[in-house]
Amino acid sequence: MTEKEITEALREVEHPGNGDRNIVELGMLESVATDGNKVTVSLVFPKHRDPLAEYLVGSCKAAVIRHWPQAEVEVRTTVKEAAPKKKPGLDLGTEELVNVKHLIGIASGKGGVGKSTVAVNLAVALAREGYRVGLADADVYGPSVPKMTGTEGAVPDAFNDPELGRDVIMPVEKYGVKWMSIGYFARPEQALIWRGPMACNALKQMILQVRWGELDFLLIDMPPGTGDIHISLVHDIPFEGAVIVSTPQDVALADVEKGVNMFRNSSINKKIFGLVENMAWFTPEELPQNKYYIFGKDGGARMAAKYGIPLLGQIPIVQSIREGGDSGEPVALSSRPDGIAFAALAARLAEEAASGTSSGNNGQPAADREK
Repeated sequence: MTEKEITEALREVEHPGNGDRNIVELGMLESVATDGNKVTVSLVFPKHRDPLAEYLVGSCKAAVIRHWPQAEVEVRTTVKEAAPKKKPGLDLGTEELVNVKHLIGIASGKGGVGKSTVAVNLAVALAREGYRVGLADADVYGPSVPKMTGTEGAVPDAFNDPELGRDVIMPVEKYGVKWMSIGYFARPEQALIWRGPMACNALKQMILQVRWGELDFLLIDMPPGTGDIHISLVHDIPFEGAVIVSTPQDVALADVEKGVNMFRNSSINKKIFGLVENMAWFTPEELPQNKYYIFGKDGGARMAAKYGIPLLGQIPIVQSIREGGDSGEPVALSSRPDGIAFAALAARLAEEAASGTSSGNNGQPAADREK
């Protein structure tokens, strides 16, 4: 009567609740020990005790005695908690964000309102004010940062950090801003046909796996709408709040309300720094004093007042803004009226961010603090 022989005998004990598979196949037989005629069988059960445990104990004794009638059989049982299932998705920590002071999403209720244009120019304007700035392009289905910053074709460096045990990506730097986009890893014409979980994982990599260093502002150019990516962002990334971009027209403002309500939902509860009214009016280059309210007048101002959020700025429709986006030279680099509008927006956002922090630097630009 060897341990191997007893194990083979115990294969006769089937578990009725598991497709009649035997306890050896199910991994329930932890050990077998013999000492003369004494046989000790140890069975292991999952966290919740098996309702057929007593039946299985009796069946084990019977199987051994059937082969060795003289055997004295003891069956011991233990309960072992199964290892928790690993949550789906990437296991990335927030170590790369510890030196980021303000992490702010640039959001819109709908597409086509110039959100990415505002995000890129706002980042450049903040950098011109002396702040340390980064921008993560989280619009994984329509990444536009490479085109708008003239960094198409750039390939970010990556290296393995032995302390973190994973690869780290270095952002692309231009105009005093650190940029990161999924567009750096895909061909311009390549369609990213991803389901929600894949897009969310890509988003996390674009933010959590990047060596941002010390930043005053990390802006996140979010995709339009209120879907999976937004939920993933606010729950998995310690972002502070959002700036909402809209045009003055009613159809855009109706979607702004959805965005405001999303960020104010009790399960999300993130600060709304304010509203930016983009395409507020049209000003011809040859008639710089004229304003034509193509999409309506002051719709964003009324919406901001309705929800009690600041109107951070009104950005006009100017041909140079479009040209700057296409050429990769953001208009915020200029001292023309369009550049001045983004400078004013940057100053207002910095003021709002400083008013909501308890740190002792009063929201001053990094360059000023280091003097």
